[in-house]
Amino acid sequence: MYEGGIAKQRWSVSDTAEYGDYVSGPRVIDPSVKENMKAVLADIQNGSFAKRFVDDQRAGAPEFKALRATAEKHQIEQVGRELRGLMSWVDTQGDDYVEGTAAR
Repeated sequence: MYEGGIAKQRWSVSDTAEYGDYVSGPRVIDPSVKENMKAVLADIQNGSFAKRFVDDQRAGAPEFKALRATAEKHQIEQVGRELRGLMSWVDTQGDDYVEGTAAR
């Protein structure tokens, strides 16, 4: 995105994906999404997000850990691992990331 904005993103994908962006994007990103984003922003601004996070962390992060575990089991993570395994140019040596987990 920082190199060329949305136009370059569309340029870098297939014509099928670009077409899908044009015809499907507006169906997904509609006024309800804007309202949902406003609600999320309100939670941040009024402190309820921070309170929820801090309370969870003080309790040993049970919600955070459960959310992480659920995300790690998502099909997109499984497929991503399989695909990256087929990509010889993907270099994971030298970093401290453990495949399949967001845990540090």
